[in-house]
Amino acid sequence: MSLLSTRRRRVRGDLVALGLLLAAIAVGFGFGVRLYGAAHFGPGAPDTFGEWPVLGAWLPHVGPGTPFALMVAVAVVAWGPDLAARLPWRRALLLGYATCVAWIFALAMVDGWERGIAGRLPAPTEYLHEVPGITDVGVFLRTFSSRILDFQPDSWTTHVSGHPPGATLVFVWLDRLGLAGGGWAGIVCVLVGGLTAVAVPATVALLGKPELARKTLPFIALFPGAVWIGVSADGLFAGVTATGIALLALRRSWSAIAGGLVLGFGMFLSYGLVLLSIVGLAVLFTGRRSVRLLALAVAAAAAVVAVFALAGFWWLDGYHLVVERYYQGIANDRPYWYWVWADLASLTLVIGPAIAAGLPRAWRFPVVAAAIAVILLADVSGLSKSEVERIWLPFAVWLVPAVGFLAGSRTRWWLAGQAATALIVNHLLLTTW
Repeated sequence: MSLLSTRRRRVRGDLVALGLLLAAIAVGFGFGVRLYGAAHFGPGAPDTFGEWPVLGAWLPHVGPGTPFALMVAVAVVAWGPDLAARLPWRRALLLGYATCVAWIFALAMVDGWERGIAGRLPAPTEYLHEVPGITDVGVFLRTFSSRILDFQPDSWTTHVSGHPPGATLVFVWLDRLGLAGGGWAGIVCVLVGGLTAVAVPATVALLGKPELARKTLPFIALFPGAVWIGVSADGLFAGVTATGIALLALRRSWSAIAGGLVLGFGMFLSYGLVLLSIVGLAVLFTGRRSVRLLALAVAAAAAVVAVFALAGFWWLDGYHLVVERYYQGIANDRPYWYWVWADLASLTLVIGPAIAAGLPRAWRFPVVAAAIAVILLADVSGLSKSEVERIWLPFAVWLVPAVGFLAGSRTRWWLAGQAATALIVNHLLLTTW
């Protein structure tokens, strides 16, 4: 078989994968409208949110961030691949981070400062709602588990109860540093979330794939999931845990300990982030294996668990209680048969067409294979019914290296498709996060 025919066959495979992506989105939305009613899928109040399968309200709109988002998209499509290929690596990573942050901010500002950034995290269901009442961190940790369950006078708000206390502590610490309010919280989430644009390609390069890392860089900078990184706490979680995994990839004793500490704290940001240990293992055991580094990382993570336990919060107690709380609320009305595949339809909007098209071949790369395994485990667990466009952000960023397995040289076309996905979603829907 000639090289040309092989390339054509691979391109056809990419297009088939893209067709399946579009079909998954269409079916997910179609069944969602049928399941939850079509009332949300049309002009309505911005605070009326539907699930089909992305949580949001149908509200075609433009905003102050629109021209800036378009400029960032055009710049990355035009110059991103060339700059990623020829710049010195550290300078390329720095430019990737700046571009990613600009992209996230621009997309968030499509909804305006208040609705897109400052007003997100102070919402009644969010973390900042509880911050003023937390005057003693020790008491907060000791009594945290007792307030997880719903239908009691002092129950935590939805997001506080649904996560370990580390998530809320981040915003308490910001408040103590004088960075109070939704504006500062939103900015921090964006700045930390943007670290994914450094951590993911850096990890790929450290695993001995420098060319793949350079191909990954413009795609992680223009990641469609940026719609939900700005502004959600899960965007912050993605940046923190990606940094932890990148530290493991350095393969030094100090970095293994630092990575273990960061990932250990990640377990106290969201219960589901414990699954990222699979990605961590893939990083440590790709190429030169090191049981010693694994032991150091595990010991460091265990030290974080011990500190929280000594302070009064035991992770397993919180996990069992949050599962009970999960089914006290709307999750009990979300049918498993729909969300077990509709979540994957939602994920396709987060990762975009280029990543989806590259996945059929990219599973051979250990980090991507580990991310796929993590997502499938989260999916079948039944504990991620809906809202995965934000919940799975820490997992989804590790699928981005799949773009390096696309056939042909249509990089700019794929980048344009990524940008278009984010822009269409952000301008047609008023997303909840």
